[in-house]
Amino acid sequence: MGKYEDADLILKLYDLRREETMRKARNFMAAFHPQSMGDIMAVATGENNAYMRMVMSYWDMAASLVNNGAIDEQMFNDANGEHFFFYAKFEPFIEELRTTFGPQMWMHLEQLVMRAPNSKERLAKMREMQQRMAQNAAERSAASTTAAKSDEQPTQTASGATSK
Repeated sequence: MGKYEDADLILKLYDLRREETMRKARNFMAAFHPQSMGDIMAVATGENNAYMRMVMSYWDMAASLVNNGAIDEQMFNDANGEHFFFYAKFEPFIEELRTTFGPQMWMHLEQLVMRAPNSKERLAKMREMQQRMAQNAAERSAASTTAAKSDEQPTQTASGATSK
């Protein structure tokens, strides 16, 4: 396939990522920081399971297009990085995911990611970044909870005492 056709397919994949539901799914999955297979299963069987399935299948499908020669691998990796982000997030659980959901789980994505130069180092850096993101989110959440409590108005109890 020629470079123009490769670029056109990459742009079409980008347009799919911009679709409203897909954007919500990607945002949800970016903010999801699984610490165990139990965390993953809670989402996989909960109200946001469609978001998880959408993002996971999207990146495996895109990787399949690259792995089968429909899109130039170098051009794809130059234009995208999010597939590394999501693979890094789930790689620690990949064997458990395959046991639970089938041996084909993210095989295309894994093949693409692992062929990239310095893939192990890149995945480790992605996981470090994700840990910082999770910590920052937890700190923001704690700060907003503290702020909400301090914004509560004092109330008077039946005995006349004032409480907050």
